[in-house]
Amino acid sequence: MELRHIALNEIEPQGRTITVSDRAVWEEPAAEYHLQCRIVEPVVAEVFLLPQSDGCLIRGTIRGVVAMPCNRCMEETLVVLNQSFDEFEEYPAPAETEPEEENPAGLLDECAVTMEGGAPFLDLASLLWEEFSLALPVKPLCRPDCRGLCPECGKNLNEGACGCSRDSGDPRLAALRQLKVKHQG
Repeated sequence: MELRHIALNEIEPQGRTITVSDRAVWEEPAAEYHLQCRIVEPVVAEVFLLPQSDGCLIRGTIRGVVAMPCNRCMEETLVVLNQSFDEFEEYPAPAETEPEEENPAGLLDECAVTMEGGAPFLDLASLLWEEFSLALPVKPLCRPDCRGLCPECGKNLNEGACGCSRDSGDPRLAALRQLKVKHQG
């Protein structure tokens, strides 16, 4: 099935469920955007499409396991994906009837549904990539108490102390460390 060109007017009125397990849907955009993400267990999307008179209701889930670098120590960490989503993609208005003032800068909304020859088509692959990227954590951690890397030598502090001397505080405030506070009683 061509995931970039699904004719919505050919879907039955009761809707259609589509299962997407093609690795290319996830891996090609990840490579294009230089996302450090490796599929460990298959990523599978179950999508239900229900065309309406003014758009298409899209409900689905994305499940799988990917490996990403930990945000603190850079060790590979597993991320379990189990994300549900609901979208409503409106059919775009015909270009010739759209007033200029609604889009003064000439900016186009990114829309997964396009009109071709008067028929609506869905780019399911791009919609799934968007949902996949939203399901990924912003700052993945190998564990909640990850200690990260030593800022001096780069040693992974989860494996033990590094031996670097730790100056306490900002060196610009070193003169203030010599001050003594007297308590008045």
